Amino acid sequence: MTEDKRTCAQSVREITGRMRRERDISLQELGLLLATKDREGISYLAAQAREETRRIYGNDVYIRGLIEFTNYCRNDCYYCGIRRSSSGVQRYRLTQDEILSCCEAGYGLGFRTFVLQGGEDLYFTDDRICALVSAIKDRYPDCAVTLSIGERPRESYRAFRRAGADRYLLRHETADGEHYRHLHPPELSCAERIRCLRDLKECGFQTGCGFMAGSPGQTVETLYKDLQLIRELSPEMVGIGPFIPQKDTPFGKEPAGTLDLTLRLLSIIRLLHPRVLLPATTALGTIHPGGREMGILAGANVVMPNLSPVSVREKYMLYDNKICTGDEAAECLSGLRERIEGIGYRIAAVRGDYPAEADES
Repeated sequence: MTEDKRTCAQSVREITGRMRRERDISLQELGLLLATKDREGISYLAAQAREETRRIYGNDVYIRGLIEFTNYCRNDCYYCGIRRSSSGVQRYRLTQDEILSCCEAGYGLGFRTFVLQGGEDLYFTDDRICALVSAIKDRYPDCAVTLSIGERPRESYRAFRRAGADRYLLRHETADGEHYRHLHPPELSCAERIRCLRDLKECGFQTGCGFMAGSPGQTVETLYKDLQLIRELSPEMVGIGPFIPQKDTPFGKEPAGTLDLTLRLLSIIRLLHPRVLLPATTALGTIHPGGREMGILAGANVVMPNLSPVSVREKYMLYDNKICTGDEAAECLSGLRERIEGIGYRIAAVRGDYPAEADES
C-alpha cells in the first residue's frame, strides 16, 4: 500500500471512529467518505455499521409486509412512474376486502407489520383510511400498521393515529429547497414536506423520512443537509435506496444512483443514528441481485417483501425494471430467509418496533 493509500485509509477509519463516538460528521468528512476509492476503508466503515446494528438488534432482520393499495396520485413528481400525468399507467385501487386478504395471507406467513403504501389518492379520504386501519387492528391487534400515503393536514394524521396506525413513512427526498424544486413541480415545497414530518412526530407516530441516493441534482452539500435534517428530526426510520429512472418521466434518461453510494450512505446513517430502523429496499435488489443482502451487511436491518396481489404488482412501477416477482414477494419468503441466513442473520417474525434508548446496551 502506498503512503497516500495508507493516509486515506487512516482518514476513513478516523472519520468512522468519530461518527461512532460522537454521532456527528462534517461536510468535509462526508465528502471524503463518498469520494474515496479506498476499498479497505469502506469495508471498515461497513463493518463498524454492522457492529452497531448487532449491538442493538443482534442478528435479527425485521420483515414488513408491503401492500401497494393504490397507484393513483394527485402529484406530478418528475422522477415517479405513477405521477399524475403519466398516460402509460394502468390505474388500480384495492378494496378494503382485498387489503384485508393481503393481511390474512401475510399474518399466516409470520408478518407482524403491514405497510399500506400508495400514491396521494384522495379517493382514500380520512374516513376510508381510518376504517381500513381500524379493520386491520381489530383483526390483528398484535400487529403494527404503517401508512405511507403522502402529505396530509395535521388533523388527518391525528385521525389516523387515533384509528390505530402506529408508523408513517414520508420520504423528504431532499432537505435542500433548490434541489427539491428540481425534483418536484412548483405546487410542492420542501417546507411543506418537512412540516408534515414534524406534525407526524408530534402526533405520536414512529416516523420515517428518507431520500433517493443519486437523484438528479444531488450533491455532497445536499446530502449533508439530508443528514442534518435526520439528526434534527430524529426519525425512527430512514428509507433510502438508489435513484432508478422511469422511462416515461422527465428524468427517464438520467443515470441511476449506484449500489456503492447507497451502501456507503446506509453505513453512515447507521453510525450517526444507531437505533434507526433502516430498510434494505427493493430498489437495492433491483440494481443488484444481492443488493438487499449487501444493504444488511452495510447496516440495514429491515426488508419489505410484497404482499400486494400479483395482478397489480407490475402496475405499481415507480421506476423501471422494478422486481415484481421472486424473493421480494411474500410468497417467496422462504427463499429470502435462506439468503439472509446465508449472511449470518435471521428473519424475526415480530413487530420490530423502534427500541427504547435503554435497549442499546
